[in-house]
Amino acid sequence: QVQLVESGGGLVQAGGSLRLSCAASGRTYNSYTMGWFRQAPGKEREFVAALGQSGSPNYADSVKGRFTISRDNAKPTVYLQMNSLKPEDTAVYYCATRLKNSDYVSTTAWVYWGQGTQVTVSS
Repeated sequence: QVQLVESGGGLVQAGGSLRLSCAASGRTYNSYTMGWFRQAPGKEREFVAALGQSGSPNYADSVKGRFTISRDNAKPTVYLQMNSLKPEDTAVYYCATRLKNSDYVSTTAWVYWGQGTQVTVSS
């Protein structure tokens, strides 16, 4: 079993930055791929970024060049650095871990989820 707790959300003006954190517990955390998703009001939850234990990160096209996913296995925590934020980035952000298959952009491929943290970007 793995527990995930997100933090770092808040209200920021367009063009600003936030760093989200996701603290994980569970003995096999370090071997799992970690991901970030987001869900805006009235919309489906969508993929944002993913990072394997030693692989290259993957990003949604909408956040490439602005968001960076990283992990600290010693803590263990995964981060999402969000720069040049836009009002359309407003959503609840969720971290996820343990992929069941290679379709990492799909919510159904992930086993464990955090409770989410709200990010609001004002124009």
